[in-house]
This record gives sequence, C-alpha cells and structure tokens, in this order.
Amino acid sequence: MLRSTYAAVRQVRAVNASRWLSSGQKKGGSNEHIPITRHSDAVQLDVQDIIAPSHPVTPVQVTTDEVADIGGVPLEHQTGRRARIFQPPRGTTQAGWNNAQGWKIQLDTRERWDNPLIGYCSSGDPLSNIDMALHFATREDAIAFCEKNRWQWEIEEPNERQIKPKNYGSNFSWSKRSRVSTK
Repeated sequence: MLRSTYAAVRQVRAVNASRWLSSGQKKGGSNEHIPITRHSDAVQLDVQDIIAPSHPVTPVQVTTDEVADIGGVPLEHQTGRRARIFQPPRGTTQAGWNNAQGWKIQLDTRERWDNPLIGYCSSGDPLSNIDMALHFATREDAIAFCEKNRWQWEIEEPNERQIKPKNYGSNFSWSKRSRVSTK
C-alpha cells in the first residue's frame, strides 16, 4: 500500500515538473504574474483591427492582342479559325422548353486521323473540344470572346418554335381525314 502511494506521488511530481518546465518559469518563482484567462474576461477584437488596411486597386488595361498572346494556344491554331456561334437545341428527353438556354461556340475542324493503336479519332488541335466546355449567357458574350481570341465568327440564328393555336375539341372532330370508319 505504501509503495503504491509513493508511486502515485512520484507520478504527480513528474507531471508538475513537466508543467513547470513548459511554462518557462524560473526556479522558485511565483504564479502571481501569469494572467488567468476566462471566457468572460476575453476582449472581442474589431474586424478592422484584424484585417490589414486595404489599398486602392488600380485597373490594368489589357488589349485584345495581349490576351491572345498569353493564352497558351500555339500560333498555328490561333490564326485562320472560324467560329460558329449557335444556341444549342433542347435535350430529347421530356425536358421543358425553357431548359435550352445559352449560347455555344463551335470551331472549325482541323486535321484529324485515326489512331492505329486504339482506333480513336485523334487530333493535334488543342481547341477541338472547346464547344463542350464553353457556355455563354448572351450572344454578345460569345461574340466578344471570339473577337478577343481573334477568330472570325458567324451566328446561326435559332429556330423558334411556332405554336399553332388548337382547341381540345379538334381532337375529336369528324371532319378530319384521319377518321376512318370501322364498319
């Protein structure tokens, strides 16, 4: 019993010694100068004290030529490109008519070849799949993008759906040619 009490006292002294060493206090010092922080004593800092002062941002003027030069596209794929700007049709499922919105760009196709190893159709054109990724909200945005990249463009006007007014009763009229006598 005495040994277990002695071992427990030794363990408590070791823990206290490690706390004393980690606190950085001098030997024989008192704990009077260490502040005790309580949640009620904590001072809330203002956001302006935390955030560094902001400096006004000066706008940088970038021309169309500079944007096309730093784009990373090889020169042979920049010049002589023709883009078709169109509004894609709605999906073939039972989606609503308002779901087909936005405009897309499709570039002319460049040289392609059949890969003999796998049989895929390969191309050296880095812009060949641009029509899958780019969506524009308006026609003007698509035109501005084409002009920024120095591409010639043409607009394909969307085919508007023509709604013919009909009545429900016309489905059952006897004057239709589709009505065939069953007798």
